[in-house]
Amino acid sequence: MSWKDLLIVAGEASGDLHGARLVTALRQRVPELSPFGFGGEALRQAGLAAVSEESIAVVGITEVLKVLPRARAIFRQILDAVDQRRPTTAVLVDFPEFNLRLAKALKERGVEVIYYISPQVWAWRRYRVRGIAKVVDLMLVLFPFEVEFYRRHHIDVRLVGHPLVDEVSVQKHLWDQAPEAEGAPRQGPYHIALLPGSRRSEVEKLLPLMLQSVAAMAEKVPLFVRLIQAPTIPDEALQEAVDLAQIPVRIVREERLQALADSHLALCASGTATLETGLVGTPMIVMYRLTRGSYWLARLLVRLPHFSLVNLVLGRGVVPELLQGAAHPQAVADRAVALLQDTAAVAEMRQGLHQLRGRLGRSGATERAAAAVAERLEQTREHRASGGVAG
Repeated sequence: MSWKDLLIVAGEASGDLHGARLVTALRQRVPELSPFGFGGEALRQAGLAAVSEESIAVVGITEVLKVLPRARAIFRQILDAVDQRRPTTAVLVDFPEFNLRLAKALKERGVEVIYYISPQVWAWRRYRVRGIAKVVDLMLVLFPFEVEFYRRHHIDVRLVGHPLVDEVSVQKHLWDQAPEAEGAPRQGPYHIALLPGSRRSEVEKLLPLMLQSVAAMAEKVPLFVRLIQAPTIPDEALQEAVDLAQIPVRIVREERLQALADSHLALCASGTATLETGLVGTPMIVMYRLTRGSYWLARLLVRLPHFSLVNLVLGRGVVPELLQGAAHPQAVADRAVALLQDTAAVAEMRQGLHQLRGRLGRSGATERAAAAVAERLEQTREHRASGGVAG
């Protein structure tokens, strides 16, 4: 077995970015590293030898059924590469429906499994933690509240913090400019940012809702609308919906954080984008829609007071959440207009969001994660050397 060959698997946009930064930091510590596996463009640019360039990221339990044949093929390709290269260690990044099954297959092959960015078993389907304890050797987590959860279940866990603390710098914000900060009436349009998600299935559900919402808002207040395009979403997935919109919409492909800072309000899909938006300090309304089957199953299994990461990290309902039937255009528009015209409510929300950076940990999360992986690789190398085994 080879300690230099490191398996990396990340199936979604955020995991691809975090995995790529992890590989870059690891190579500074372990120049001999030879990463291979499955990931997106960011990981491939960081040096990952990819077994496939396909995508299998979807939202919801029932949606997974549509990509099962492709997922099975990629699963087999990964294991074939593992059998050929025989790594001692794997780093699995988020993507739990796929990666937890892969972890079991890897353990059967004697591969040490490090899991980076915890599955949200603390939120729903908690029984899965028993299976995790059998197949994961080290869990690297982003949030402080995850540490005690895994320790209670006797899983080796290390808090590394959230990489977004470094990736999202403090921005000069539109709300901080006079006269709005002083409560004076607005003379120009409200700037609205739309963040419909980083997966195509998300965008298909949420972008039409967001566009209908801002159309309803425009009947009451003047607007300037930006659509923030995730790097994983192709132009054609956005352009048709934008062409049908009843108001002008500018698609933003670069300088995403600056576009957020230049917005009075964001309509945001639930996910990592809510943390990015919160770190920038932009007030937001979080919304989400699942298929009916996924939604009812989630209702049975989820035991949390909030579904947005921002509210979960802050421990209270700082930003509004509209889920499923509650997320319809008129409801979103009414909530958004009321918030925009209530400067005290805006100030209160932004004060809450200001606490987010501290809750996500100190700077250097990626470096701490890389140090943890490098430490395990070094232990493996020393162990193999002391046993007289080449690799």
